[in-house]
Amino acid sequence: MLETVAKINGILNGIVWGWPALILLAFVGVLTTCVTKFFQVSHFGHWMKQTIGAIFRDSKVTSHTGDHSISQFQSLCTALAATVGTGNIVGVSGAILVGGPGAVFWMWLIAFFGMMTNYSENVLGIYYRRKNNKGEWSGGAMYYLRDGLGSKRGCKWIGTALAALFSVFCFLAAFGIGNMTQVNSIAGNMQAVFHVPGWVTGIVILVLCGLVIVGGLKRVASVTEKIVPFMVIFYILGTVAIIVMNFRMLPAVLASIFRGAFAMKAAGGAVVGYGMKLAIEQGMKRGVFSNEAGLGSSVMVHSSSNVREPVRQGMWGIFEVFADTMIVCTLTACTILSSGLVDLQTGAAVAEFQGVAINNSNIVSTVFTMYFGKLGGGFIAIAIMLFAYSTVLGWSHYGSKAAEFLFGTKFTAVYRIVFVVATFGGAVMSANLAWDIADTLNGMMMIPNLIGVIVLSPVVYKITRNYVDRKLKGKDVEPMLSAIPEVQAEHAAQVQSGAE
Repeated sequence: MLETVAKINGILNGIVWGWPALILLAFVGVLTTCVTKFFQVSHFGHWMKQTIGAIFRDSKVTSHTGDHSISQFQSLCTALAATVGTGNIVGVSGAILVGGPGAVFWMWLIAFFGMMTNYSENVLGIYYRRKNNKGEWSGGAMYYLRDGLGSKRGCKWIGTALAALFSVFCFLAAFGIGNMTQVNSIAGNMQAVFHVPGWVTGIVILVLCGLVIVGGLKRVASVTEKIVPFMVIFYILGTVAIIVMNFRMLPAVLASIFRGAFAMKAAGGAVVGYGMKLAIEQGMKRGVFSNEAGLGSSVMVHSSSNVREPVRQGMWGIFEVFADTMIVCTLTACTILSSGLVDLQTGAAVAEFQGVAINNSNIVSTVFTMYFGKLGGGFIAIAIMLFAYSTVLGWSHYGSKAAEFLFGTKFTAVYRIVFVVATFGGAVMSANLAWDIADTLNGMMMIPNLIGVIVLSPVVYKITRNYVDRKLKGKDVEPMLSAIPEVQAEHAAQVQSGAE
């Protein structure tokens, strides 16, 4: 039975993460970059000022709201909670060991264009969002597929069908990549480093998740805004310290990345030409796995923000990918490549460490152990635990929004309870097939979402041009804030009064 499931999943995975899908993903990134006139570069200073810069000068960005929405900073932290995780450690390690150092270059490239894919998703998410019967904002790919794509002539049933498919895949993926596989990583690390049995870890995680998730998005956001900044900062400090100690290796590391991106030889001396293929494939796939640009996932929490300008939340989407891939993944890669544990020509592990074979799941921990002793290995185990735990919290919201779209708001309470209970199963299950199925479901979310972004890219163009005309060129034009007339009127009045 399991062999049959694995075989079917392997076929599906080859389709949803195969070259046609990766090319589609890259095409959408290039398309959204072009329609926004390279916003991530042409307005670099502006979006940095309106995101990370605004945290320190604008209380509206971080202040908690009195209604059912969350602050812009909380939406970022909750989104980063779901993206900054094992992909930044295990995913980057796997990309290098399989695809060589050149995979890092392709990870950068897909992230560069992915910034505008994520931007576009968030712009559309805010523009097509609506309030449910509890007064909460509900937005995401399912809404811009149904109400955006579905509003096109003759496309109503297509938009509705794609919205339903996206929601089903998201609902299932939340239990996979957003729950049991993450908890399994926590349990595995606790067992390996601290010798804690899986069932004990399962009970602890079940309680910790239950205390937060059952309380809904406001409680999830309140926790993630405290965990995420500190865990990212401490991880960055650790990697930077190792890179500084190996600073003489940096020229060779950078050279290996750019040389490997177009090299003809891969890890293990693969056939000529196959090395470049592996570098591109691993870099793009692991990059998307890490930052989730194109999956349509993080837009669901960004849409719950108290922001009124779609472009304002879109800029947080740019920063999300920038922080996740350009900063955290890059530091992980440089830490690995400067350690001496991998061949800079192929990315293959060159030696054992203390009798233990090097692989993608332990190489970062091994590097930290080399430089900081057992304390370093313990730190990575705790970091993976916090990364994985925060990912569970973030994905709990994604799954709840998919459940709400499919079954209504009354079902979300049941979903959260089932989601929490499932964490225990993750701690004691066998991981391999679960990871593979979760990876496939992620890819299946991507396809309908990217179709929606392509069709609605003219809307993204109009909203972006409208924002630039008003905010950067000082033109007196009517703001484009919502596809729903009553929300548009309310938000336009608030923006024009200076409430934004």
